[in-house]
Amino acid sequence: MIEFCPNCGTRLTLKRKKDSKESFLYCAKCGYERQVESVMLPASKRVTEVKQEDYIVVIGEKEQKLKTLPVITIECPKCGNNLAYVWQVQTRSADESSTQFFRCTKCGYTFREYS
Repeated sequence: MIEFCPNCGTRLTLKRKKDSKESFLYCAKCGYERQVESVMLPASKRVTEVKQEDYIVVIGEKEQKLKTLPVITIECPKCGNNLAYVWQVQTRSADESSTQFFRCTKCGYTFREYS
């Protein structure tokens, strides 16, 4: 809960005196002080152990092997296959053309073409 100074309207901050456990609210602008009867501390943190069976598999092994990239007809320089997955990445500054990457569908070799 936030409290404000009744004199100037500034937000009060919680202070504690060095020698005692007494707490008080203090206004940094006008110096207003008011003793606080009880201080509410934040709730304690709970630590829980996560077991292996609690994990949820979001993408299974079968789904990870699915290839969803577009395929293009281009010769692989390594094995000579004519199909490759294709994607583009902006590897240089924004005013220059992007770089096209290819991955062979047969051997998995990745190569690129600068536009």
